[in-house]
Amino acid sequence: GGLILFAIFSLVMDVFKIGYYSSFYSCLSAIKIIYPIVQAVFVVVQTYFLWVSAKDCIHVHLNVTRCGLMLTLTTNLAVWMSAVTDESVHKAHSKLKKNMTEEIFRWLLKERSQRVGMRSSSVEECNCNSQICQIFKNGYFWLYPFNIEYSLFASAMVYVMWKNVGRFIDHHSHHIQRLKFRLFRRTFFVGIMLGLIILVSGLGVLILYEVQVNSSTESSKKSQALTMYYIFNIVCLSLMSLVCIGGSVIYRFDKRDMDRHKNPTRTLDVALLMGAALGQYAISYYSIVAIVASTPRDTISALNLTYALLMIAQHTFQNVFIIEGLHRQPP
Repeated sequence: GGLILFAIFSLVMDVFKIGYYSSFYSCLSAIKIIYPIVQAVFVVVQTYFLWVSAKDCIHVHLNVTRCGLMLTLTTNLAVWMSAVTDESVHKAHSKLKKNMTEEIFRWLLKERSQRVGMRSSSVEECNCNSQICQIFKNGYFWLYPFNIEYSLFASAMVYVMWKNVGRFIDHHSHHIQRLKFRLFRRTFFVGIMLGLIILVSGLGVLILYEVQVNSSTESSKKSQALTMYYIFNIVCLSLMSLVCIGGSVIYRFDKRDMDRHKNPTRTLDVALLMGAALGQYAISYYSIVAIVASTPRDTISALNLTYALLMIAQHTFQNVFIIEGLHRQPP
């Protein structure tokens, strides 16, 4: 389900990219327009393949199957790297245009066009001035994260399929547990409501923060927006850390057995969980170093330092809680 959701948004992004590049067909190479078409076909074929074959454990033509799956995996990683690079270049391009005069920007655009194969005489034609062109441009830019997530999602599923090639499953070590979900039973309703409140509040704080920081020219309003943003995140991270610690304590009183059998899906989950946490650890570490080394130290710096420390603590407690839960047998 998640794969199909990201695939749909990736296809929409490809449509926007085709529309955007088609506006410059006179000064762009044909490969720029062909690429999103080929990518859309790849997304459709791969999504259908994973939908049909994700649960298969192949026992024939093992080497050919492993080779094909690894080729698909590396293709997804290449698409992911390309999408991340394009998004970063687009952000840098936007900031450069905002901070430069129109003449210097056109000169840089002309130099860049000569490197990427545009006709230098058609640089003026490559300016995105029409309304429909701006819609296509902004549309595919905002849809990049979905394409990035699709590539990672598909890579994870293909990796699990690769690990399952030739694997024999011990049916006695796996228990089928059907969860009976009742919305108003015990604490389910309370948890859902608290989660929705936090989600809506977080979106509201984010919107207010973006509006005040980007539109306001007064430093006092920007300072207020930063203070609000950090306080809200500090409260949320504190609550999340306490809940994860509480869950780990409850595990200590739980008499369920630990599942020590080999499971490629669980191994991948743990690896992705720890790998994703490393990025946040690095961001928090560099934030702490920058805050400690900077002067003067004001309220915003103190809040930023608290936020960075809590981010490390929360990710640590959360990862411990999730990994312990993944290794527990069903009730």
